Amino acid sequence: MALSRGLRCCQRVFSWIPVLIITCVVLWSYYAYVFELCLFTLTNTLEKVAYLLIFHVCFVMFSWTYWKSIFTPPASPCKKFQLSYSDKQRYEMEERPDAQKQILVEIAKKLPIFSRAQSGAIRFCDRCQVLKPDRCHHCSVSKFLFLFRVNNCVGFSNYKFFLLFLSYSMLYCVFIAATVFQYFLKFWVVNLPNGPAKFHVLFLMFVALMFFVSLMFLFGYHCWLVAKNRSTLEAFSAPVFVNGPDRSGFNVGTRRNLQQVFGEDRRLWFVPVFTSFGFLLYTGHVSQGNGHYFPLKNRTSESHNPLLANEDMWEESDDGSEEGSLGESPFRFDDSYLYITTFFVVH
Repeated sequence: MALSRGLRCCQRVFSWIPVLIITCVVLWSYYAYVFELCLFTLTNTLEKVAYLLIFHVCFVMFSWTYWKSIFTPPASPCKKFQLSYSDKQRYEMEERPDAQKQILVEIAKKLPIFSRAQSGAIRFCDRCQVLKPDRCHHCSVSKFLFLFRVNNCVGFSNYKFFLLFLSYSMLYCVFIAATVFQYFLKFWVVNLPNGPAKFHVLFLMFVALMFFVSLMFLFGYHCWLVAKNRSTLEAFSAPVFVNGPDRSGFNVGTRRNLQQVFGEDRRLWFVPVFTSFGFLLYTGHVSQGNGHYFPLKNRTSESHNPLLANEDMWEESDDGSEEGSLGESPFRFDDSYLYITTFFVVH
């Protein structure tokens, strides 16, 4: 027991190394650009002011989206997807696998669940004792269920922020590379005065281009996923429905796919505030999403669910809270911080 705790502690310590690396790189890029380039190298006042203003806008948006990606609490299934005490007793006392599957089928009839496991059974998380909503998966890093889990610690509540983080990171790198380029050339023809600014300009150019190329491919891949309305998990393993696997089962058209992630108000698409939406269950009205229900390309699959027949909303929970709201998770913020930072460094 003590050995395993020690190993976990060491793992946690070493997992912070990518965080320290990216933090140092960002802080150094700020110092090198603002002080070594703009304040110590540039002589044209107008150029200096323009560079500093645009740079700080890019830096603020980059930092803001990074913060939102990391510290936005992940969304977990609400209480309606948890087994009630009586259902849990029935499920645990039943020893026959087929009978257990039938119990889950009966419970799922009351919920907006249309996807299935590869075996065709209702998707159920044994570790969390929760029926999985569509596109919900268990995260091996944080040990919790995520609504619309894209990959590891990126899910329904922070996917927009993660995409904006990638886009503003690219913009940050492009702006640095574009404005440093002429001074990078002057470095090679020895037109810059001797001093540390030469080396900062050189490394700024290389680092900006290196990160831009890696981010470009990652961002392009996620743009394709959003246009097709797929997560990385669904891109490798097609979701299964009553009628069988369908990789494009949630694809409802490019425009609506984009709206599910970024919202209907295009003015807020590039602002790191939550605007993703879903459908108020079975009333057809659009609202800020809750991540429990996603429209399907094949509407006939939805007609098999009895909730669609009477267009009833979920009943209110015992504590009076709305069942369609995002469930709270005991997920640790630093888990998301470590994953997203590592993801950024590796790619």
